[in-house]
Amino acid sequence: MMAEDATADATRRLNVKKQTLDDAYAAPANFLEIDVVNPITTMGAGKKRYTDYEVRMRTNLPVFKVKESSVRRRYSDFEWLRNELERDSKIVVPPLPGKALKRQLPFRGDDGIFEEEFIEDRRKGLEVFINKIAGHPLAQNERCLHMFLQEPTIDKNYVPGKIRNT
Repeated sequence: MMAEDATADATRRLNVKKQTLDDAYAAPANFLEIDVVNPITTMGAGKKRYTDYEVRMRTNLPVFKVKESSVRRRYSDFEWLRNELERDSKIVVPPLPGKALKRQLPFRGDDGIFEEEFIEDRRKGLEVFINKIAGHPLAQNERCLHMFLQEPTIDKNYVPGKIRNT
């Protein structure tokens, strides 16, 4: 009879605390949301067109000083970030969506890299890319990521290094 009691004790369910509505709708413990939205194609100097994207971030991670930010970034800014991380950090950096060289050939019957469908595909790819990077615990300490996500302009002469939260 003793053995049965021991088994019953061992298999009895743990007292699971019922989740309250407050718990269910409380802010998640840690969150980091980054959206790449609102692509805008601009005529730059000398008939140079480029598309930039709004990079919006919301987080409650302590490593980020600013909890909500919105900056505009071009594809080349994403390339810059990727290169910085590859050079200075130990993380394996995911690939960016392709360069679309074929789309930049002259005499195309469409708008090439300025076509809505292409811009939308690239936007999605950039969003996946930046979320993968920003979600990486090691990348979260890199100054270049913070600058990319939160500074209005990227200072390409910055001093690479880790963020120190003092």
